Amino acid sequence: MTAALALARRNLGSTWPNPSVGCVIVRGGVVVGRGMTAPGGRPHGEAIALDRAGVHARGATAYVALEPCAHRRNGSSCSDSLVHAGVERVVVAMTDPDPRTSGRGIMRLREAGIDVDVGVLSQQARDLHAGFTSRITTGRPLVTLKVAASLDGRIATATGESRWITGRQARRAAHGLRLHHDAILIGRGTADIDDPLLTCRLDGLGHRSPVRIVADSNLGLARRSALVASAADIPTWIVCGRDADVVRKEAMREAHVDVIEVDRDHSGRVSMKAMMAALGSRGLTRLLVEGGAVLAGSLVRDDLVDRVAWFHAPLLLGHDAAASLAGLDVESLTDARHWQVLFHHTWGQDGLTVLASGCNARACSPVS
Repeated sequence: MTAALALARRNLGSTWPNPSVGCVIVRGGVVVGRGMTAPGGRPHGEAIALDRAGVHARGATAYVALEPCAHRRNGSSCSDSLVHAGVERVVVAMTDPDPRTSGRGIMRLREAGIDVDVGVLSQQARDLHAGFTSRITTGRPLVTLKVAASLDGRIATATGESRWITGRQARRAAHGLRLHHDAILIGRGTADIDDPLLTCRLDGLGHRSPVRIVADSNLGLARRSALVASAADIPTWIVCGRDADVVRKEAMREAHVDVIEVDRDHSGRVSMKAMMAALGSRGLTRLLVEGGAVLAGSLVRDDLVDRVAWFHAPLLLGHDAAASLAGLDVESLTDARHWQVLFHHTWGQDGLTVLASGCNARACSPVS
């Protein structure tokens, strides 16, 4: 199962709207087939593993990182395929949250006389499939806020200089985050100041660059920006208010930018909740946010951030430097949001701490 989960992890960020599922087929103590969901979501990992195993799948055990699907689309379901292949036993990490399958895949296997074990490495599987689960159960993608900051939480100097707060190895790790997310979100301010490409620049993996998304309430992003200029080659979406200028909408669409219209909030900006619902409806499961303080603060304030990837460097930039978050309006420690540390790593002087959203101080204790 560890191998099946590792296979699934390889294609995170490229299989949406489907989950990335790994499958390992073992017969007589020998691996006879392995597979993972292909980019675009088809074929599924089980189908690839069974194809590679061929006749050796009969009497074998299949280890699957998520319950085999029970719903049919363009052919047999994965549970049907396992039955037809003559697999003797199936080990499943977790049940599928998708109501089209949830429990039905396991039932199909058992009705065919296949021995099924469920729950092996279930916690690791839940972590792996958290994005898919979020889209199915909440209607929005799993949101990870990425911050590269000094020790005092600053993301740029008072003059706006931000390249580079962290060193080369930490920046490579940040590109690894892009690799494993379906899309990257920034705000219009970051797009104007940095004019980024938002691609994955790890050697040989440029083709795995995620969808680029800009929250731009009034569609003011320049046509000459790097994002718009490259939109014909790399999927680029802009989220704007429904009442944004019609001419600007058409100009963006002519430049191959996908324009998504949503409601505004009370401040006149794009509603964060409406934006997340729209992105979920398009199938996104994992969203990486690399925006500035206003966008980050808005998402945190609306309880839309599930994880934080905090890259930190041993620098102090002072109170007049740019903050990583804005507008939380915390007046009391009891109202502060607390986070649970999931992971910590260092590269020389730089560090990465990954945290999961917890609860306010009334309901839980801070992680030491």
